[in-house]
Amino acid sequence: MVLKRTKGYQDIDDNNGSLPSNVTPDLNSINNVMPQEIEMASVSVVPDDTFTVTQAVNALGFGWFQVKLSLWTGLCWMADSMEMTILSILSPALHCDWQISRYQQALTTTVVFLGMMLSSTFWGNLSDRYGRKHALTLCAILLFYYGLLSSIAPSFMWILLLRGLVGFAIGCTPQSVTLYAEFLPTKQRAKCVVLLDCFWALGACFEVTLALVVMPTLGWHWLLALSTGPLLAFAAICPWLPESARYHVASGQTEKALETLEKIAKDNGKPMLLGRLVVDDSMMTPPHRGRFRDLLVPSLRTTSLLLWFIWMACAFCYYGLVLMTTELFETSAILCSDKPVLVQTLDTCAADCKVLQTTDYMDLLWTTLAEFPGIFITIATIERFGRKKTMAVQFIAYAVCCCFLVVCSQKRVFLTVMLFFARGIIAGVFQAAYVYTPEVYPTSLRAVGVGACSAMARLGAMITPYVAQVLLKSSITFSTTIYAVAAILAAIGCLLLPIETKGQELHDSVQQQANARAANK
Repeated sequence: MVLKRTKGYQDIDDNNGSLPSNVTPDLNSINNVMPQEIEMASVSVVPDDTFTVTQAVNALGFGWFQVKLSLWTGLCWMADSMEMTILSILSPALHCDWQISRYQQALTTTVVFLGMMLSSTFWGNLSDRYGRKHALTLCAILLFYYGLLSSIAPSFMWILLLRGLVGFAIGCTPQSVTLYAEFLPTKQRAKCVVLLDCFWALGACFEVTLALVVMPTLGWHWLLALSTGPLLAFAAICPWLPESARYHVASGQTEKALETLEKIAKDNGKPMLLGRLVVDDSMMTPPHRGRFRDLLVPSLRTTSLLLWFIWMACAFCYYGLVLMTTELFETSAILCSDKPVLVQTLDTCAADCKVLQTTDYMDLLWTTLAEFPGIFITIATIERFGRKKTMAVQFIAYAVCCCFLVVCSQKRVFLTVMLFFARGIIAGVFQAAYVYTPEVYPTSLRAVGVGACSAMARLGAMITPYVAQVLLKSSITFSTTIYAVAAILAAIGCLLLPIETKGQELHDSVQQQANARAANK
């Protein structure tokens, strides 16, 4: 006889599924129904015959299911990276083709981040209300469509409009990290989320390599068109994406959550847990999921405000370094020259068309490769020293690297090495933030919490072109000092965060999280 599980939802406070004290079970009738010998080795049993999604995910471990999910969400991350890397290549190309000004170049970048900022909380709310899978599917379709249309834009205004819409769609890609983190066992979560950044680095390297091949012959139109390839692939596999079991439980769809958990058990070759699926503190869960204002409840207010500043500073520093990589080589060569340079010479050079050469693409590729050692350093430190200290130390190291960028050297390799270290460090900070943020918010607010942080990051990214592409032409010292100060302030913000999530489970409700925090004090 097969031992069957009882499916359904039951509050963990509701007697834990136990019988009333005045009712005595008939052991004889139970023995008549069940055989005397049961192969208990074939199942995992929770002592009280109940289990949560967290217990199930931890018991089923990391296996083939998570490997497939890593590849699928990694493809989304790779497509996002390619669209971001295009920004440092598209602006100089438009400057030459359409004679746009330096401020218009910065606007080309800013409009993408504006779309991302305006849409991040929208996508987060959509993910918490209707599921991560549906939001990512819609995002992939829109991103591919507008990315392809922008490749045939006939004028600068059309480019601004279509790239803004591309930015609006990109605002959903952080939700792939939310989906991914909710399927990871506690012990592997930080390491796997940081390793996901390998796909970001691969996307950036692939985009630079593609530009090196395409730009000299076919131009930026074909570069934009060919860069949508990973988006098409991700849109094609979206029907096979699993929906978050945590989302299903939080939204009362326990049957679907059980089906997903059974799929994990099958793919990982592990026995499914017996008993009833429960959710902790269900009565405390807000009736409306995904509300932005719930991020500012007393227990989360300080965390949310500090995280918004940290994410804004992180994006400001990261994208600033990406944009000013090629700009630094040109400007440093002028300002650090032994020959006297008139002020108007610099202005003239800023207005002249300068097509990116092979050396520029190679330098951009080298600095992009720095993200790989940054990933592995973050993995080595984040579980040992915790999320907060890791981010703080990395911000300080980035500020030190920025100070060396003002040193005039006739050797181009010195500047490349400094940019290499700075790029690896700030990439590690970004991934540590992506680990910490989904862990610190409960399931009912996790997607909108990540979305709100992503929106603030885009605000920082909107500002950075005017420092990296405009101010840098006038003063390398002033512009790099701004990045160093922003990193130091962000490091202080990291240390002030009230919650350290190292080794903690993902929580399903605000009340459960508050109880866990009080217990750890």
